[in-house]
Formats: sequence, C-alpha cells, structure tokens
Amino acid sequence: MLSAVLRWLPRGGQTGIAGEARIASLLLWALVAVLLLGLGLPLLFIFAKAVQDGDGGFVGLVNFAQVLQSPGLMRASSNSLQLGLTVTALVLPLAFAFAWALLRSRLWGRGLWRQIGLSPLLAPSLMPAISLVYLFGNQGLLKDWLHGGNIYGFWGVVLGELFYTFPHALLIIMTALSAADARLYEAGRVLGAGPLRQFLTITLPGVRYGLVSAGLVVFTLVLTDFGVPKVVGGDFNVLAVEAFKQVIGQQNFPRGAVVGLLLLLPAILSCLVERRMARRQQAALTARAQPFAPAPSWLRDACALLLLLAISLLLLALLGVGVAASFIKYWPYNLDFTLAHYQFDTVDGGGWSAYVNSLQLATATAVLGSLLVFVGACVCEKLPGMALGRGLLRFLAMLPMAVPGLVLGLGYVFFFNHPANPLHGWYGSLGLMVLCCIAHFYTTAHLTAATALKQLDGEFEAVAASLKVPFWVTWWRVSLPVCLPALVDVARFLFVSAMTTLSALIFIMTPEHSLAAVSIITMDDAGDTAAAAAMATLVVLSSAGLSLLLSLLERLLGRRNQRWRKPG
Repeated sequence: MLSAVLRWLPRGGQTGIAGEARIASLLLWALVAVLLLGLGLPLLFIFAKAVQDGDGGFVGLVNFAQVLQSPGLMRASSNSLQLGLTVTALVLPLAFAFAWALLRSRLWGRGLWRQIGLSPLLAPSLMPAISLVYLFGNQGLLKDWLHGGNIYGFWGVVLGELFYTFPHALLIIMTALSAADARLYEAGRVLGAGPLRQFLTITLPGVRYGLVSAGLVVFTLVLTDFGVPKVVGGDFNVLAVEAFKQVIGQQNFPRGAVVGLLLLLPAILSCLVERRMARRQQAALTARAQPFAPAPSWLRDACALLLLLAISLLLLALLGVGVAASFIKYWPYNLDFTLAHYQFDTVDGGGWSAYVNSLQLATATAVLGSLLVFVGACVCEKLPGMALGRGLLRFLAMLPMAVPGLVLGLGYVFFFNHPANPLHGWYGSLGLMVLCCIAHFYTTAHLTAATALKQLDGEFEAVAASLKVPFWVTWWRVSLPVCLPALVDVARFLFVSAMTTLSALIFIMTPEHSLAAVSIITMDDAGDTAAAAAMATLVVLSSAGLSLLLSLLERLLGRRNQRWRKPG
C-alpha cells in the first residue's frame, strides 16, 4: 500500500520546512481560536454571570444562596434527580436485553433490528411526547388504560425519556457486548458452568464498563433534556425547564446561570466517574482472543426474538403514532387522511421557513463540521511538535462531552448577546447556530475521525517529509481517503443531530431564523398538536433520507477509493 500511495505524492514540494512549520502553527492556533470562540468563552461567561447581579456588579455567591433558598428551584432539582435515576434504572435493562438479543443469538436480519433500535435518534425528543399525548392524553386513543389518570406528570416524562435515551444506551452496550473472547466461554463450559453462571461471571463483568458509561450518558441526557418535560411535564417541574423560564421568561440571567451550573455538575461528575472506570478497565480482547460466535439454541433464539419484537413494537409505536397523527384529520374521532396539518404557514411556529432553516443549519453543520473535525484530528494525530498547542486543542475537543446543550446555549446568550462584544450583531444568526451545533457535537465527531487516523501508520508522514511533500498534500492524498468512511459517519451524525437538537438552540434562535425543533414546541403550546406532529414527521423523514443517501454515497466512494482494503 505504501508504494502505491507514494506514486500519488508529488516530489520536491516548493514550500520550505520553515514555511511549512509556520503554516502548521497558524492552522493549529486557528483551530484553537475557533473552539475557544464556540465553547471556551461562552462557558467562562456562565461562571462570570453566576457571580454578578442584574446590573453586572460582583456579588459573589449571593445568587447561589438565593437558588438554594428557593423552594421551587430545589423542588425542580429534586424532580430532575428523581427523573434521571428512574429513567436510568429502566432504560439500562431494556437496552441490555435488546443488545444481548441482537448480538448473542443467531437470528436473521440483525441489521434491520439494529436500525429499529436506533430509530429514535432520527426524531427530536418532542416526538415521543407528542405520541404519548395522542395515545394517553385527554383525547387519547388509550386514555381508558390509565383508569382516570393522565399522562401529564412524572410517569409521562419517564416514558418519553425512555424512548429518547434508549438508542444512546444501546450503542454503548452493543459496543461492550461485541468485545467478547470465546475462550472464556469455552473455559466456563469445560468447568461445568451453565448459561446462567456464564452470564453472571463472564458476560456481566465484561460489560460492566459499558453499562456504567451508558448509565452516566442516560442520566446526563435526562437531566438536560428540555423537550419531553415541556410537552408532558404538566406540574412536574425540572431544572431544564426552570433554566428556560429564568432566562427567557423572567430575564433573570444571574439565576439562569446558576441553574446552568447546576446542570453542568452531573456531566462533570459523569466524566470523572467514567475516567476512573476507564483506568480500572482491562482489555476485553487480547492478541490471542477468539471472536465469540453463539452456538445454535432454538430456546435462546426464541427468547431473543420475543425480546426484540416487544421492544421494537414499543419504539415503532411511539414513532409511528406521531407520524400517523400528522395525516389524520381529527384524532381520534375523524381518521380520514389529510395534508392540512402540513400547512405550517397558517399556524404559529415560523411556517415552512422553520423547516427550511433547519435543513440549511443541518447541511452547513455537516459540511463545515466535517471539514473542521478532519483538519482538527489531523493536527492532533499527524503533526509533529507543538506539544502545548496540540494539548490545548485536544482538551477543547474533549470538553463538549462534559457540557450539556442547555448549558452551552446559556453561555451563548451571555457571551454573544453582551453589548460590549464586537460579535454582538452575530447573535441570533444562522451562522452562530451552526457554530453552536459544531461545538456541541464536536467530541463524538472528533473521536470518530481520530480513531480512523490512528489506523494509518506514521511512516506515511515520515516518507512524505523525506520527499519534501507538504503535509496538506499528504492529508489530501493519503489521510482523507483512509478516513472517508469515518467522515461520512461524522457528516451523518452532525446532520441528524443538528436537525433534532433543541436544548442548545432554543436560547439563541430568533423569530427570523426559527427552527423546526423549536417550532414543534411553539405549535404544541398553541394547541396545534397535529401540526407539531407533522413538523416532527418531516424532521424524521429528512434525517432518515439523508442517512440513506450518505449510506449509498459511502458505498459508492468505497468502491472507488477503498479498494486497497480488499485482499488481493
């Protein structure tokens, strides 16, 4: 492969070593400046606003004391904690059961089951809440099942959050379960351990780190989600909604900053716990490991099929009810087909322009974010020297993992809306929202690209340098083709995330640049639930269509640029 690549590299680059080093340094610090602008400075302004009064004067910890003495905010904190623990305790067994049935059985159609399990990623968090209203609301089809109760409150939010967080837990647990050494199970059988004992002594200890990581991710997502509690929360107040009320409703920026810091604490704690677990985690697969393949067992496969069917039906029901309701004239009394709910210009929420703005936002985020992520990963992994700058860039690249979207959105309000900020005029623009989305989802995208680059031997850069080939030529001719499948995944992830995200953008959106996810809340608040379901359906269809298109593009590019991966 090395000889084939070298034929593509031009000889005798015109750029001298000193000039190339200056360009590399300039590129590095430009990336640092972009991440500082999109992430570091907004977070600093949250801390600054939390110790100021309404006029900008320093008051120390007065705002923190007022929040701790506020019964409403303390009740919201307790509700958020209770909600996070409940959803985490429920979603982990469900996600583990789905992942086990998918990976430890010999069922046909694993790809289809996997796509069903990950389908909630295509929908905004408000979609399950709207479906719950159609099923169990005041005019719900199944409201009699509640025996006089209603869906608005704690258990309604729990059900919506289960749908929203399930695919995040599933992805992590599937990764953990896939790293299994068949020799351990063979040794267990030789020693007389039955299936249950093997499960308790081999499977569970092997996925312990994945379960803890999934639990921390779910807990943080629930505490910072805004959409589900806003639609079906009723009188059950949580911190995420309280932050919105303090900033948007009451214009109490100092108290909103304190609430934002409270939301930041669980994410920081989760990262610390994850790091501690990572240091204690041993490699699940060694160089001598044998890939695990399930032995034939009709009883196990039958149980796995029942598990997959039960969970998939629940996921598809919550997704399908919202989609179906958008085409029904008047749920549940008049079930005739109609497209009237897609006339968004006749209801509140920004009309069709909100959907167009979301498409523009998601496309720009996918294109610009993929470019920024690729260059940033190359700088971190492939450029020599500049230890200080590369270390700072790595830190900024990993920081979004510990920052919930709601907290980042608050930081954008305090920083970009400040009158003394020369970028004040950028507030509310589509460009600022693109920057916010890239910063918010940067860590996952960066890790994906960096992992792909680490597969490339450092000899390529060494040989290119000996031939005086500029580093950007090597990136274009060597690194980019190797990373192409990973970059397609990054683009897909950024597009879907930008289409469905709500918490970070709800603070910096303006009526001139309304977005589809935010318009769903506006329409639901105005009583136009069917129109909100229609907008959510468009988001789902757009995310699914783009994912399919990128999958086809990945296959096409793979045939042209990934032939070196095939043997012979």
